[in-house]
Amino acid sequence: MAIEDIVIPQLGESITEGSIGSWLKKVGDAVAADEPIVEVETDKVAMEVPSPVAGVLIETLVAEGDTVEIGALIARVDTSGKGAAAAPAAAKAPEKKAEAAPAPKAEAPAPKAKAEPAAAPAASGGSAKDAMPLAPAVRRLVEEYNLDASTIPASGKDGRLTKGDVLAAIESGTAKTLSAPAAGGAVAASTGPREERVKMTRLRKRIAERLKEAQNTAAMLTTYNEVDMTAVMAARERYKDLFAKKHGIKLGFMSFFTKACCLALKEIPSVNAQIDGDEVVYFNYANIGVAVSAPNGLVVPVLKDAQNMSFADTELAIANYGKKARDGKLTVEDMQGGTFTISNGGIFGSLMSSPILNTPQSGILGMHKIQDRPVVENGQIVIRPMMYLALSYDHRLIDGREAVTFLVRVKEALEDPTRLLLDM
Repeated sequence: MAIEDIVIPQLGESITEGSIGSWLKKVGDAVAADEPIVEVETDKVAMEVPSPVAGVLIETLVAEGDTVEIGALIARVDTSGKGAAAAPAAAKAPEKKAEAAPAPKAEAPAPKAKAEPAAAPAASGGSAKDAMPLAPAVRRLVEEYNLDASTIPASGKDGRLTKGDVLAAIESGTAKTLSAPAAGGAVAASTGPREERVKMTRLRKRIAERLKEAQNTAAMLTTYNEVDMTAVMAARERYKDLFAKKHGIKLGFMSFFTKACCLALKEIPSVNAQIDGDEVVYFNYANIGVAVSAPNGLVVPVLKDAQNMSFADTELAIANYGKKARDGKLTVEDMQGGTFTISNGGIFGSLMSSPILNTPQSGILGMHKIQDRPVVENGQIVIRPMMYLALSYDHRLIDGREAVTFLVRVKEALEDPTRLLLDM
């Protein structure tokens, strides 16, 4: 028997430990090389650990929720193929023991009666996917959104449903929810506890710590403005088909906002700076963090040197980060080195908010919902697609004049996108 040890890989320079989120494979399951077998959560990212070899998982050495150090042994895989034969044999052993055990004749039919309902779904046309157990991460998503797992197309090995399948179905709106209980029997049908305590994940705890740290250390202030999105929406509508045909990606709003922020950061360098002890560090590049909502919490992957990226580069990078976030494959390197952040609460319907700084950064721009509103132009009331903008900034470093000027420059660039091409 050839045994391969599975250890926690290096997850980033500053990460020394992580917590076991959920096992995606159980003892006795066959695993392919590079197939994820366990989710590991750190204080910066949640990611899947793949098996380096193909074989059968024969032992797991840590439980879900355990904290383990980088390099710690967590599982063993049999690469000889013998583990595959041993697993079914182990499963049959209790059955043989049960057959050998004497039982009163009067009670003999009882097991058969219990077995009949289990066979009913197959007789009624149930699929193999329906009977296949869900991985813990998949089950959590299905239960959280009250989904009918049998209606979601599965792309995993042997027809298994993956977390990516569920997230894709949720995003596309094709996932069907389970029917809610009748109103009259809701109370009677409820058998669950009235309260439930769930341990916070390492990522959620780290998010909480960073947000509180920002409030405690920075002199945080927010300034607001509004932008007329007519010109951006017209440009997007006019060129979206050509853009998608040429670059293979949809033209979204984030590329306009990213480019506008890069121009404004160049003019107002204090917004693209950080306090380090008694020194101020000014960055001559723009690493723009893009806040993305992932299943385990908010993450902020970074567009490195965004000032040099085209609209297509920006849209492709954001789409790639979004997919990696949904699949739990973001790395620490993806989220390090940001100098400024853009958060888009508008995709969730937020009309106005005050974003919290992503320390040690000194500025964060909040985008919001585009809404038709009456505005006055040349003495006439007209309807325009308007968006509120919010810039939260560290007042220790950025004066009010600089913050307001920055937001006005972003507004001007969006209301006249030609400025983005002319670097004005």
